[in-house]
Amino acid sequence: MEPSPGHRREMMLRVPQATASPPSSMADELCHISCTTFNILAPIYKRLDKQNQSLRESDFRAFWLSRNQMILEWLLMERTSIICLQEFWTGNEELVHMYEDKLCDAGYFTFQLARTNNRGDGLLMAVHKDYFRILNYRELLFNDFGDRVAQLLHVQLTIPSSCSNRKNDTRQELLIVNTHLLFPHNSSLSIARLHQVYKILQYVETYQRENKLGGVPVVLSGDWNGSKRGRVYKFLRSQGFASSYDIAHKYTDSDDDAHRWVSHRNHRGNICGVDFIWLRNPNEPTKPLKTSWAEAAFGIIKCQLQKGSLNDSDAFAFLKADNPGDFITYSSFCEGLRQVHLIGLPYGLSYQETKDLWNQADIDGNGIIDYEEFKKRIWNSSCRLAQRDDNYAESPEYGKELAEEVVGFKVKDAVLFPREVERGMWPENYSLSDHARLTVIFSPVRMQFRTEERVGL
Repeated sequence: MEPSPGHRREMMLRVPQATASPPSSMADELCHISCTTFNILAPIYKRLDKQNQSLRESDFRAFWLSRNQMILEWLLMERTSIICLQEFWTGNEELVHMYEDKLCDAGYFTFQLARTNNRGDGLLMAVHKDYFRILNYRELLFNDFGDRVAQLLHVQLTIPSSCSNRKNDTRQELLIVNTHLLFPHNSSLSIARLHQVYKILQYVETYQRENKLGGVPVVLSGDWNGSKRGRVYKFLRSQGFASSYDIAHKYTDSDDDAHRWVSHRNHRGNICGVDFIWLRNPNEPTKPLKTSWAEAAFGIIKCQLQKGSLNDSDAFAFLKADNPGDFITYSSFCEGLRQVHLIGLPYGLSYQETKDLWNQADIDGNGIIDYEEFKKRIWNSSCRLAQRDDNYAESPEYGKELAEEVVGFKVKDAVLFPREVERGMWPENYSLSDHARLTVIFSPVRMQFRTEERVGL
């Protein structure tokens, strides 16, 4: 998704004053970087009275000012290298200036981005000048059903070379994304949420290709409004991304580990883990993005069919409708998707996306989908992780023309605050936000990268 010319920026709005190089006593601290993501609950959304839902914190300056001053104090005390905030109240100039002034004075470059259609809130990203030099900044406007947006920041690390034991010419760059996905008000919005992630990954992939950045790690940070059991999580995993918090705590993708931690209590009173800092190192294998998208979309189709208590044979019969033959036609396929609310809506599958899915499901290309094709492509589809070709490392060509040394990251630690959420509980006395704050510490490491390792780049 290409941003409009007015949304291309090379530098930020607020720049901290230049200072001398950090003293040698900071050397150990500068040998790692840290990232904090925090949905700070915009005052326009914070309800003050359960009986009067229209009463919001934004109506009381003393309330929202005090709470956001506390948030800023926490952020400045932690002094993380990267700060990604969601539900930042872009519609209030006083609050915006307070954050920008305090962060700028503390040595941060800051970037803010409002949601489209004057929604009132948006995103803020800040990176510390002691750790990064800004190379580029882009804004992604989805212009979709939820008026969602994303930020992409391309930075160069300024940490000492001794930290990663790297050569002087080793690439030390990083792509950072900050976003806030649509809330899943109902199951038919699963496609809209998947669209948003797909657009982000398409943009990242295009940006990497155009700027020859295949060997650069990517961090995706924000409020993903979905748990480890959701399609968005599985989609990102299939693209080589890993949840930094789960890496730090040695949690797996299994159902047993799906609810070990939480990070949000939503307006319905449910608690769940929705805030993630994703890491993809350059040497992680991936599948073609379109393949992962199709697998995730087929998974959503299956989920919608299962909501009608349909098993595989019932679902096949539903999609083939009144066709006398034992097969699904394109018209009956489209009608079935319309009935389960996946097309025909502003946030549903487009004509081209529907056609692409049909072409993938029609394996032999004969214009119809038989039961075996239905089972293989739709019913049994899953966002499987890409597999590394270990045989290639034994090739005599490995490590010669195609390999280069790059800097990636390993996760040293990850912490959620308040700490009760790490045990799957939400403390009743916590009022800073309806989200927990997640901070991850990364250490730079050397790794070998070859161009074939990242499909499409």
